[in-house]
Amino acid sequence: MGDHTETIQIDYDPNILTLEQILDVFWRNHRSRNANGYGGRQYMSLLLYHNESQKKQAYFMNEECSKKSHIEIQTEIKPFETFYLAEAKHQKYYLKRYKSAYQTLLTLFSSHDAFLHSTLAARLNGFVREFGTLAHVRQEIDDWGLSDEETELLKVTFTKLKW
Repeated sequence: MGDHTETIQIDYDPNILTLEQILDVFWRNHRSRNANGYGGRQYMSLLLYHNESQKKQAYFMNEECSKKSHIEIQTEIKPFETFYLAEAKHQKYYLKRYKSAYQTLLTLFSSHDAFLHSTLAARLNGFVREFGTLAHVRQEIDDWGLSDEETELLKVTFTKLKW
């Protein structure tokens, strides 16, 4: 890992989802303090911005969140430089622990890369890490902008998964 920090990069359409909404979810759903005093860069709380507007909004919302929570937020806010994809062994790490479900899900996609970049794989990786319920994921499928045929295939396959 060296001087790398685990992050995600979010590409979004500001006409559909605002940066403020993303930052609100960010600060409500992550630990802004290093767990157990761990000081390494790998798991630090980090927010990267791409422009001055994002920088201002990040600092503003950081301050607001800190005031509301009465906790010192230790999230570093830095300019974006470079994003590296994690090694294959780290991609969808938690979901891979459920080999039967993982293998079944792979059959739905034209390639392993398509699977790794899918909303379904991301959500189920979060689900097995106890973020949400299967019922929530099942409901969300309708909002992913898929064709009726794709939606039905996902729901049928999803219902048959063996965890």
